[in-house]
Amino acid sequence: MYIMYINAMSAPTEISITQARSELAEVIDRARMNHEPVYLMRHGQRVAAIVDSSDLARLLELAEDMNDILEAQEARNEMHETETLPIPWESVKADLGLL
Repeated sequence: MYIMYINAMSAPTEISITQARSELAEVIDRARMNHEPVYLMRHGQRVAAIVDSSDLARLLELAEDMNDILEAQEARNEMHETETLPIPWESVKADLGLL
């Protein structure tokens, strides 16, 4: 899926909002069938994109995963800077009464 987006990004489809309005069904079909975003243009600028909903769901999932990775790295950096040790999972469970 990611590869498809990389390939699509090399030759993006860009159309005016006016054209998209008159060809909406075709624009949606193009985005869904080709797994390629269709960029909507206003005054020569990209203002929106139409993408397949399953592709968007996957991209959002990947973005959430990346955010988790970045937050974990930030926590590791903070632990390193403050020279604190991680709390063992068994201690956390015991403190929460989960054992």
